[in-house]
Amino acid sequence: MDYKLQVRVQSHLEMGSLDDRSMGDLDDECLYSAEMDAQKTQSTDSNEQVSLSSSLPVAGNKMIRNGVYKSIKTVVFSNKLNLLMPFGPLAILVHKMTAHNGWVFFLSLLGITPLAERLGYATEQLAFYTGPTVGGLLNATFGNATELIISIYALKSGMIRVVQLSLLGSILSNMLLVLGCAFFCGGLVYPGKEQAFSKATAVVNSGLLLMAVMGLLFPAVLYYTHTERHAGKSELALSRFSSCIMLLAYAAYLVFQLKSQKDLYVPIGEEGSQNEQNANDDDDEAPEISKWESIIWLAIMTAWISILSDYLVDAMQGASEAWGVPISFISVILLPIIGNAAEHASAIMFAMKNKLDISLGVAIGSSTQISMFGIPFCVVIGWMMGQEMDLNFQLFETATLFITVIVVAFFLQEGTSNYFKGLMLILCYLIVAASFFVHEDTSSSGESKQPKT
Repeated sequence: MDYKLQVRVQSHLEMGSLDDRSMGDLDDECLYSAEMDAQKTQSTDSNEQVSLSSSLPVAGNKMIRNGVYKSIKTVVFSNKLNLLMPFGPLAILVHKMTAHNGWVFFLSLLGITPLAERLGYATEQLAFYTGPTVGGLLNATFGNATELIISIYALKSGMIRVVQLSLLGSILSNMLLVLGCAFFCGGLVYPGKEQAFSKATAVVNSGLLLMAVMGLLFPAVLYYTHTERHAGKSELALSRFSSCIMLLAYAAYLVFQLKSQKDLYVPIGEEGSQNEQNANDDDDEAPEISKWESIIWLAIMTAWISILSDYLVDAMQGASEAWGVPISFISVILLPIIGNAAEHASAIMFAMKNKLDISLGVAIGSSTQISMFGIPFCVVIGWMMGQEMDLNFQLFETATLFITVIVVAFFLQEGTSNYFKGLMLILCYLIVAASFFVHEDTSSSGESKQPKT
């Protein structure tokens, strides 16, 4: 019995020790399996992170490609006028292969037309991210970029008379044709009422235009009355001094408009005097491209216009001789119509949306900018280039500008517009165009004034 009891006790003890060992081994196995699971989980997570990080550049590149494609589709392929874009490279090809200046000039004009319009579109999109005042200033600035680029290239080639006539034509085109079409189309869309715009803007711009006329008038009067103290020098010195004063006045105008008295330039629609439907329409509108896309497209369009402007200026004299059309008519009428395509489209579009303040800022603001900034700027640039460009635009051209400013100021004094006022302005422009078609420019067209030694 004692032996059996001892065997049982020993067997129980052995079983207990075995159970203890098995429990320890089980605990070790559990810890080992947990560590293995953790390592597997970490490896899976790391693999997922590697695959995710490797897929990020691919997704980013795809997003960039889609964004570029969408931007090109919106800017280039959304307007039927862009079908004329291939005429730009075709003009360069014709210039390289042949010497037919008439075709080069014509194709360059066709190629610049959609670029000027798209320049206005990009400016309009950028204006969504600014205010209405800055937006109007941007429209006027980049709308005039075409004329300024053409003028600089012509000035570089010594074609001083072309610069004078093209800038004059830009002012006349904006004040009569662009503003007239805006009034006319806006009046047709809203035939039952007169559209209103801010009188403050009209009065200030009219005053600046009259100051520009004064700056152009005195050198011409000094020349034709033969009252110069120093023959051939007083007129040029007066032009350069007046140009500096006009640039200073335009800078003061920008400060006045954007900083000091900006409340005077709030469009009427934002003051609450127009109906609520227009306000709701404003809220529904949204930009089609981003701000940086607008800036990039502005740079691209400006560069391409610069390239075509070089070919346009080189072929201008030959085109005048080939077509039998006076170069004054080409400079005053044809070039500004193409160059003002951006202002033309923008002013009409805003007028048809009952945003006449913006239309006025584009048309009259553009004329003000050309007369108070563009012309004096070209005089100063010519001074730096050694070209004797002055403010003597000759008697016929100066008288035409003076009468035009008076007529437009008379139409703007009431602060309202209708389709009949627009029609009158368009008819006035037709009279001006006919006058320049039969006018013979007695000055040395396309020739530079050589600096006196």
